[in-house]
Amino acid sequence: MVKNYKMTSDIMVFDRILVQKNKQRALKNFYKYDFLFKWSKNQLSERIYDINRSFDKSLQIGSRCAFTNSEHSKIKESFTCDLTSRSFTNDIVNYFQASEEFLPIANKTMDLVLSNLNLHSVNDLPGALLQIKNCLKDDGLFIASMFGGKTLYELRNILTNTELELFGGVSPRIFPFADKKQMGYLLQRAGFSLPVIDSEVITVTYDNIFKLFNDLRGMGENNAILQRNKTPVSKNFFMKVAQEYHNKYSDNNGRIKASFEVIFLLGWSPHESQQKPLRPGSAKYKLADILGTNEIIISEK
Repeated sequence: MVKNYKMTSDIMVFDRILVQKNKQRALKNFYKYDFLFKWSKNQLSERIYDINRSFDKSLQIGSRCAFTNSEHSKIKESFTCDLTSRSFTNDIVNYFQASEEFLPIANKTMDLVLSNLNLHSVNDLPGALLQIKNCLKDDGLFIASMFGGKTLYELRNILTNTELELFGGVSPRIFPFADKKQMGYLLQRAGFSLPVIDSEVITVTYDNIFKLFNDLRGMGENNAILQRNKTPVSKNFFMKVAQEYHNKYSDNNGRIKASFEVIFLLGWSPHESQQKPLRPGSAKYKLADILGTNEIIISEK
């Protein structure tokens, strides 16, 4: 059963055709550049093991370092989708090609939805989260990782300053990543219960900025912003960027630093058995009594 879906936002930030092409090109050699995805997958795996239940039917959105059917003891039957013609991960069964923005999944059919570093290039993120919540059974779990706002802040800073100096303007070259506060709000807006948000910043060092660019291409994370400047810039521009980056963000060994913030999301599809917040005024003890001080009552006027 495939449901119809209408986007909740008309704002288009990403060229989704280019996102698909970037991923497709990265298929062949992704294993050489998958270190962040492997690390994030391990973090997701530990979080799933911490939950005292198994999941009979799961959906994985994105196939870069996805779980195979026999890889995680708590995940039983699994389905995986991505934009690419085949999965990034070998030994994946039940793979189908689909967009994160239009999930062809019936309501209340999944016990678990997973996504590993895949949702940061979605135009309608609120709509995608709503679809995920809708396809979960009551008390089903959504757990995901995604790149956060501190990702590549060094590169963003250098590119912005260099373009302003040379051209007097700025072209969007780095994705507008969401932060933890925004993602917490979006989970609540989509209707998830008991949302939990945390993050870690991974610092990777490189010989030079061109090695960083090479890794981003290998991951399938080339610039796919719709309003990017499509006019090629000169080699001198990137040489200046490389020098400025080295001057400002190199370590004691002369290697440049690149930050990747990974935000982890967890939320539950609502169910009556879940813990509910207490009603205002229902506390059994006064905070003033616990602190050993006097309560000050401010009358309403």
